[in-house]
Amino acid sequence: MLMLDVEKLSASYGASQILFDINLKVEEAETVCILGRNGVGKTTSLKAINGICRPKSGNIKFAANKIAGLPPYKISRLGIAYVPQGRHIFPNLTARENLFIASRKGDNPESQWTLQKIYQLFPVLKARENFKGKNLSGGEQQMLTIARGLMQNPKLLLMDEICEGLAPLIVKELQEIVLELKKSGVSILLAEQNINFALAVSSRCYIMEKGQIVFSGNTAEISQDTIRKYLATQ
Repeated sequence: MLMLDVEKLSASYGASQILFDINLKVEEAETVCILGRNGVGKTTSLKAINGICRPKSGNIKFAANKIAGLPPYKISRLGIAYVPQGRHIFPNLTARENLFIASRKGDNPESQWTLQKIYQLFPVLKARENFKGKNLSGGEQQMLTIARGLMQNPKLLLMDEICEGLAPLIVKELQEIVLELKKSGVSILLAEQNINFALAVSSRCYIMEKGQIVFSGNTAEISQDTIRKYLATQ
C-alpha cells in the first residue's frame, strides 16, 4: 500500500523558493530517507508534508487522502506524526507528562503504542519518567521526542535530523531503535545529514540538492561517486 505520494511539490518562504517540483513516495511499513547537505530543503520537505509550510504547488496524498494545504492539526489527525529538528519537548513537564500530552488512540487496538510499550523500547525513559524535560540529557530528550511521536499512534512518522548534535554512541542507540520500529511495521520518512545512519536504517533514499531531488533509488544502489558528488562536506 502506498502510504505517502508527493508529486511536483514546490514550496517557498516569502519570495524565496526552497523546493522545486520534488517527487517522493513512501510505502506502508517502509523506511525512506532524504539526504542532503545543510540548507538543501530537507526540513522544508517534511514541513510541507505535515502542513507547517504551506505548499506553493503540487500534490500530496497520504493514505489516499489529499492533504496539500491542510492545516497541521488536520494532517496530524489523519495519522502523521512529526519528530522535529531541535526536539521541542516541554522543558517543565516530566518525561511521563510529555508522553501523555501527545497520547492518542490509533486505528488498530492490537498494535497500539502504550506507555508500557514505549518504556520497553526506551527503558531510559522509564528510569527518567519523573525527570523534567530540561533535566534530561540531549540523547534522552531525543528519545523522548521520538517516543512522543509514537504515542500519537501514527501511520507515518516524519523524523527530522534526529542525530544532530549527539555523540556517536547515542547515534548507534538511535539506529537500533529505528531498526526496531522498522521491524514493527512503522512507516518512516526521515531527513538526515548523517549518511551512515540514514543508509543503515533505510531501504530507499532520495538525495536533495538546491531544493531538487537529484537521486532516488535503493540505498544499496548509491555509489561512492554519488555520495562524494552530492553529500561530501568538502
